[in-house]
Amino acid sequence: MSKKDIGIKILTEVSRVILGVTFIFSGFVKAVDPYGTAYKIDDYFAAFNLTSLTFFSFPLSALQSIVEFAMGACMLFGLYRRWNSRLTLVVMVFMTILTLYLAIADPVEDCGCFGDALVITNWQTFYKNIVLLICSIIVFRYCERISNFFTGKTYWLAFLYILIFISLFTFRNYIYEPLFDFRPYKIGASIPEQIGVEEGKGREEVSMLVYAKDGVEKEFTEENYPWEDSTWVFVRMETKVLKEGVTSKIKDFVITELFFDAKKSEVIAQTDITTDILSDSGYVFLMLSPSLEDMSTWYLSNFEDVNNYADYGGYKFYCVTSSTTDEILRWSKENVINFKFCTMDERAIKTIVRSNPGMILLKDGVVINKWANVEVPAEEDLVKPLEELSYGQLIDTERQDKKNLFYLSVAFVFPLLGLKGLDFLFFRRRKKKEEAQEEPEE
Repeated sequence: MSKKDIGIKILTEVSRVILGVTFIFSGFVKAVDPYGTAYKIDDYFAAFNLTSLTFFSFPLSALQSIVEFAMGACMLFGLYRRWNSRLTLVVMVFMTILTLYLAIADPVEDCGCFGDALVITNWQTFYKNIVLLICSIIVFRYCERISNFFTGKTYWLAFLYILIFISLFTFRNYIYEPLFDFRPYKIGASIPEQIGVEEGKGREEVSMLVYAKDGVEKEFTEENYPWEDSTWVFVRMETKVLKEGVTSKIKDFVITELFFDAKKSEVIAQTDITTDILSDSGYVFLMLSPSLEDMSTWYLSNFEDVNNYADYGGYKFYCVTSSTTDEILRWSKENVINFKFCTMDERAIKTIVRSNPGMILLKDGVVINKWANVEVPAEEDLVKPLEELSYGQLIDTERQDKKNLFYLSVAFVFPLLGLKGLDFLFFRRRKKKEEAQEEPEE
């Protein structure tokens, strides 16, 4: 093999690893949080005035995570090299053009290519795609030089397992809360700490006063502006940013409690109870629903059990929604529910929990636990005070995430290694045996 061939081989293998790892990671983090990706697709539809297509958001989210992960795995293992390299090139050409437009027009804040796991700007996304486009051109040109991990006899089995694995994982995160939580409301997070910004690290601005004299404008601060010199004429005030600094991770966590009349026919008062909830040293249950009318009522009885348990145990329970007051009144009458209702920004609710409804448990403003609607404890599970139940204990999420990642890696890699062993023992050995038998005949 010549030096040129060796160089092309190395370049091809490096490119396929970069593409494979990036696509696997991108597909995986989307599969971790399919609802989050769907909300980002909603943002794209809104930016392009295609809100009528939002019902496609979740199917597109699930499909995107599955396809990206499968493409990355096929690239990494050398499965269907020719077709996969073609598809990768087409995808990267499209995504590079799209992200260039997004970087210039800036219709959405970030592309969402890596979900909440890694948030990058639109320009960073475009530069990343330039690198991936170059890699995709290389693997397209030299796809036959990509090393394959499996033989043609087991290609389809490996590909089928990859599809089954990522599809089941996506479905798991559709039913339950994401297995890995990258949001600022994950278990163990202190909401008050993330609402504020550490002193000295925030955005720094200064107000500048612009005055004019003899047709020339000059900027002054509030300390040195020429207030005694009438020859200077005030023109305008400008705000200059001295330092961007860091911004708070949580900006819209505001809870407003609603008070109804005796007949529950109208709202008579509203009170901001955000500070009270975040400073409460006791347990506070928040049932969260972005829309009561779209809520799944299949597990509603479990939320009622928790509400009754909270009343009996002296804990607070609120149903927090972004529905209008008329929708709240109508829904509570239709379902004969006696919850304390509060309102909150819809985007904030969708960020905290992914199911509709979901629930979190707070204490001193710290997220102690959170549940999707299918996981909410039933009456038979709530037999002791929260202090004595596992529900009220804060878990080590970092340790739990490491354990989950290990189990998930084992579930993905071991079956493929077993298939590789089967491939080696049977198909490759059989091929060598057949070649050995053909040699004497020649």
